[in-house]
Amino acid sequence: MKNVILANGVEMPILGYGVYQIPNLVECEHCVKDAIEVGYRHIDTAQAYRNESAVGAAVKKSGLPRGDFFITTKIFPSNFGYEPAKAAIDASLKRLDTTYIDLLLLHQPFADYYGAYRALEEAYKAGKVRAIGVSNFSPDRLIDIGLFNEVFPMVNQVETHVFNQQIKAKTYMDKYHCQIESWGPFAEGRHDFFNNPTLVEVGEGYHQTAAQVALRYLIQRGIVVIPKSTHKERMEQNFAVFDFELNENDMAKILALDEGTSQFFDHTQPETVELFAKWIKG
Repeated sequence: MKNVILANGVEMPILGYGVYQIPNLVECEHCVKDAIEVGYRHIDTAQAYRNESAVGAAVKKSGLPRGDFFITTKIFPSNFGYEPAKAAIDASLKRLDTTYIDLLLLHQPFADYYGAYRALEEAYKAGKVRAIGVSNFSPDRLIDIGLFNEVFPMVNQVETHVFNQQIKAKTYMDKYHCQIESWGPFAEGRHDFFNNPTLVEVGEGYHQTAAQVALRYLIQRGIVVIPKSTHKERMEQNFAVFDFELNENDMAKILALDEGTSQFFDHTQPETVELFAKWIKG
């Protein structure tokens, strides 16, 4: 497995397994068990996914040392603010059944994320967390929270796939030594993703699937990816992306697919803020 090195020297696997939209705890634990058997050691969850306990159980039952794993979780804005975030961190540690979290992120750029980030910094300094960062932060929000706090976010997890490649955002993350991480590397199947003519054509040249080509493209750009599947055979396919390398011509073909816009929602738009405010406030 290839690792990336975060700003503080912590190694993070460039390929992980995401458990978004697997709220059933029995199913989630089974899926994580399968992923571990395939070889995944980087597991990405979140408080909002309501499956942290299943992730913790699967890791514990694997029998492998805790140090073999890289576990990410995220605090949801309903727990933002300094004191609420402190309590939320301890709650995640308990649900994950671990003494530390490898990477802790603020899930959205809304509500009192400044207060929450101070709690992340405190947890980081106390050794409860090995690395801290944010998710869904646009470049302006990322730079603002980074320059007005002691610890610049080490990771920013954002929507990144072949149709929204985050070219400009990545230049700013690189400038500040913040690792870009992709959520939704398959755009959740939108745009008939798995049958995209370019991805299929490129894949035929390497005897790989469109999904494998899409993951490989992001990995070659230095982007951490966390594909999700509930099927073990697809977990295996997603994991098998290190025995081939896309040439410059094929990389250029895939670059041309970039539309530079979200396939879901733009966090910088007022309508998005209003929508999230309704969710957060319940």
